[in-house]
Amino acid sequence: MTPGVLGARPVVARTREELRDALAATPRPRGFVPTMGALHAGHVSLLRRARDESASVVMSVFVNPTQFEDRADLDAYPRDLAADLAVARDAGADVAFVPSVETVYPAGASTTVDPGPIARVLEGAARPGHFAGVATVVAILLGIVAPDVSYFGEKDAQQLVIVRRIVRDLALPGSVAGCRTVREPDGLAMSSRNARLGPDDRSAAAVLHRALLAARDAHAAGTTDADALRAVMRDVVAAEPRAALDYVSAADPTTLEEARGPQAGPILLSLAAVLGGVRLIDAETVSLT
Repeated sequence: MTPGVLGARPVVARTREELRDALAATPRPRGFVPTMGALHAGHVSLLRRARDESASVVMSVFVNPTQFEDRADLDAYPRDLAADLAVARDAGADVAFVPSVETVYPAGASTTVDPGPIARVLEGAARPGHFAGVATVVAILLGIVAPDVSYFGEKDAQQLVIVRRIVRDLALPGSVAGCRTVREPDGLAMSSRNARLGPDDRSAAAVLHRALLAARDAHAAGTTDADALRAVMRDVVAAEPRAALDYVSAADPTTLEEARGPQAGPILLSLAAVLGGVRLIDAETVSLT
């Protein structure tokens, strides 16, 4: 579809009122891409898919403090709004919502969204409270933007499962589209965290994708036992001395419950490892069909 009818794009809205006025000037259907900025090729792929499927495209740039456990990580998160807006313009965004913390969380705000047990495994176990922060800000943003479709990357597989769950459970606006992971030439999933890796750790970080590929190949060759697939991923990461493995998972793609024994249906493979103090995640779903 062609871009919306606004003049200079993207129109930058900093308050809820400015966003309401900007949205009033854009046609439906409305695609929405929530981001924390530091845009890279992965974000561009989300924006371009939204552009292809929507009459107007809205993105947000908001570093959400409630999903950070460590204040130092929040303070260190890269921020370059001018660069982000240039990327958004080239990718076809019509509106960029760039709120302050006070705009998203007005004075006295105390309501939070608890996604339940699904948010307390895998990344949730390693980062307590993280997904409550994600769920709360997503619920707020969807309520403000009222999109027809929201776009999220498949690399953050648990986040995608949780967002779909809260949209369903809370009857939030629009549907949720999962978009394929964009990777570097060596297979490393695009992430703003990659810029924090030193050269040696950056080279070693491709081990996460190699582990997923090894498990995917084993599955394609007939290994459907979940324990065996986890062992394949674990062995690949163990061979890389710079990587400290946190977890490997072979789980139900909808419930995130760890699979046991041979599996006839799809399996969500995921893992997390730390390299040079930087935590990285990756995921891929495999299926017999």
